[in-house]
Amino acid sequence: MTAGTWDIRDLLPESPSPQALTTVEVAALAEELAAYHAHFAPFFTRSEQRAWAEVYLRGLLVADLPRKNTEAMALRLLGAGDGAEARVRALQQFIGEGGWDDDAILAEHRRLVDESLGEADGVLIVDESAIAKRGGHSAGAARQWCGSTGKTDLCQVGVFLGYASRKGYTLLDRRLYLPKEWFNADHRERWTACRIPDETPLVSKAELASRMVEAAVAGGLRAGWLTCDEWYGRDSAFLDRVAGAGLSYLAEVGKNTRIWPLIDPATGEPQAPPQTWTPPRNASGKGRTPVRVRLQPDGPPSLRVDVLAAQLPATAWRRYRVLEGARGPLVADFAALRAVAVRDGLPGPEVWIVLRRPLVESGEQPDLKYFLANAPVSTPLATLVRVSGLRWPIESCFEEGKEEVGLDHYELRFWRGWQHHMTMVILAHHFLVRLRLHLEQRGGAPTAADRRADVGPGGLCGRVATVQPAPGAPAPASARPIAAASALAAPRRPAPPSTRPGPGPRARRLHPAPQSRRLPLPPQTHPPTPYRAGTVNHVSLSY
Repeated sequence: MTAGTWDIRDLLPESPSPQALTTVEVAALAEELAAYHAHFAPFFTRSEQRAWAEVYLRGLLVADLPRKNTEAMALRLLGAGDGAEARVRALQQFIGEGGWDDDAILAEHRRLVDESLGEADGVLIVDESAIAKRGGHSAGAARQWCGSTGKTDLCQVGVFLGYASRKGYTLLDRRLYLPKEWFNADHRERWTACRIPDETPLVSKAELASRMVEAAVAGGLRAGWLTCDEWYGRDSAFLDRVAGAGLSYLAEVGKNTRIWPLIDPATGEPQAPPQTWTPPRNASGKGRTPVRVRLQPDGPPSLRVDVLAAQLPATAWRRYRVLEGARGPLVADFAALRAVAVRDGLPGPEVWIVLRRPLVESGEQPDLKYFLANAPVSTPLATLVRVSGLRWPIESCFEEGKEEVGLDHYELRFWRGWQHHMTMVILAHHFLVRLRLHLEQRGGAPTAADRRADVGPGGLCGRVATVQPAPGAPAPASARPIAAASALAAPRRPAPPSTRPGPGPRARRLHPAPQSRRLPLPPQTHPPTPYRAGTVNHVSLSY
């Protein structure tokens, strides 16, 4: 069947678009950031913590820092004169050892994400990001697969939960994975040095992901779906927990995954589902009574999903165009049919098996993708196709986080430090997303529909689809979706200090280019202790 005979269904309007901010668009950044910080201020129990949190968040959003570690941010924002060493140490203590509650802050963050991006059919995305390390003394550092280097390497692995809707995407939560070797006796000294809580249990990545998903749903975040890659899709216990949380999952699985199709793939005729049975007790009454449930031997055989795909006729496939992030549209053929999943060799829940076949040049073999979904039988194919193409937002979050807000710039060994840093990075990323949405509402930035129009037509392997661009369509969007807020550090005259109302102590307005060598603290109820060179007052080291 030639490409010209296919009816291509365009799902671009149903997908989020690559995000874009320019430095021109963030002229009012200081005021926006002060208001944003006020949402989280009540969760820092001390005024000093609130002030340091504001400094750290600002530092992550400064564009002219090539490396956003605590020392560079403190010197850039608070000055390098007298007392600089004490201020650097105070910021390091705040982020590395500070006694503030990440869970409460992230719960408020998820509430704000629901406010800015939430949709009833929003999609949760589970993935992990590895950060290479030079030494094995950071919490969780071990030789494991590192995507950034493309090989097994010494790295830390974080499991992340993202969120995507038609309005945009961002990160929701994070967990640091502790490999099994960290629970061995020879790692006890490192465990203590990294200040890992003694009660920390050994849990799998899938378990970490399950906890984040359940926390997001319990907090009231609007979502209808979860999608994940093959690593998590092969874990049936994880998928069952996602279903138990009230979500529909669409998980990638390996080609050797077995299912029982409920429709004969070659003829399209209904097929009887598999049955289980318990063998009867021996007629003589001797021996144990069988109790283990077994597969009915006369039932239909299970099939590998790649074998099933090969048996489908051409009429079973439909062609769709979906967005694949900054790489542009993806045109591929999709098919779906009902099946019964396997659970420990026995019939499990009824699911959809979704197949994606890319367009290839004549003579090439397509590399198919396979997905399982527990969505209702009434779910349209277009919905399954849309969700199958929504893993790229979390990959974009990782890229944007590393390039713009210092996700991998930390130089912290402590367990708590990794958690704190990633929390602040998540807040910084969502701040940029919220700012883009506010600018769209005021007409100061391209809308989601505009950005989708900026992504020209195309398909896999650079093949152009039959859907042609409109005359005069603009060039594809930049590969760097979010530009850091360089206006935050622009060398212009600081605005007069002002305050904004909010819960808890008032947050001081941030200056675009603060020159003061003192930490900008909220108003005090008592006179602050004067700072003297060579000494550290009670404010400087409070965290």
